[in-house]
Amino acid sequence: MNLSRLARSLAHSLALLPALWLAGCGKPTPPTYQGYAEGEFVYVASPLAGRLDHLWVRRGQTIGNHTPLFALEAADELAAQQQAQQQLQASEAQLADLRLGKRPAELAVVRAQLAQARANARQADLQYRRDAGQFKLGGISQAQLEASRAVQLADDAKVRELSSQLAVARLPARADQIRAQTAQVAAARAALAQATWKLDQKTVGTTQAGLVFDTLYRVGEWVPAGSPVVSLLPPGNIKIRFFVPESVVGALRIGRAIAVHCDGCGAAIPARLTYISTEAEYTPPVIYSNETRAKLVFMVEARPDKTDAPRLHPGQPLEVTLR
Repeated sequence: MNLSRLARSLAHSLALLPALWLAGCGKPTPPTYQGYAEGEFVYVASPLAGRLDHLWVRRGQTIGNHTPLFALEAADELAAQQQAQQQLQASEAQLADLRLGKRPAELAVVRAQLAQARANARQADLQYRRDAGQFKLGGISQAQLEASRAVQLADDAKVRELSSQLAVARLPARADQIRAQTAQVAAARAALAQATWKLDQKTVGTTQAGLVFDTLYRVGEWVPAGSPVVSLLPPGNIKIRFFVPESVVGALRIGRAIAVHCDGCGAAIPARLTYISTEAEYTPPVIYSNETRAKLVFMVEARPDKTDAPRLHPGQPLEVTLR
């Protein structure tokens, strides 16, 4: 190699030194922490047992709020509701009857009896007056006059009796009877509400949107009371769990922003810390000492925004960077 070529090579190498020095003094890459995605599943069940008659969703389906999920056979609950409805109607009819008093036809019978009694009373009064005149003239005996007077008094009493019966027939039942029947109506209404609630529990829907993560029974199978039929994963129930060393956990605070990376997820997913464990873990298990302190880790949890949560899947490995 001649001197000119050597000089040019040396000059070129010296020119690269500043660039290499700047690259070596650049901002260090922030550390990353290993973690995984975890789902808090919502297990949907009916409090009553029954055969699974309808399953309206499938695994992997995304559903909205108030979407019907499944229905159990409900023949017994439907019959109980109909019985409660009939009992309520009967109790209400009895209460209405107690408040109305006698029927019009029954009142008409009492009125007719009263009219007849009044006619008899007038006839007895006229007869007594004639007998009193005859007694003064000596035409009849004292006994006959007293018998005529007794008939007059009896007919007057009959008029008063039927007048009272007519007034009572127009009145409703006694207050105690009405209160008792009102309580019967309330009890029948409560029984209907209970029967309707049981019938409604045989058809179950969701109260929040999310992913149908799994269906646990097939149509036609018997489902015990309280046994989940569908497991849901709402977007807000996906969280990120990762572990940081003992030297980092002291600087963490709830609400701190992080960036989450995963294979095939594209851009980083932002999230915020929601939980920092107060208990340490060892990996691998060792006896604590100052020499093994570097193996001490703490579990930390974070949650992404609901719009970004569907990009994560339970069990998926993640890399977390603190911001």
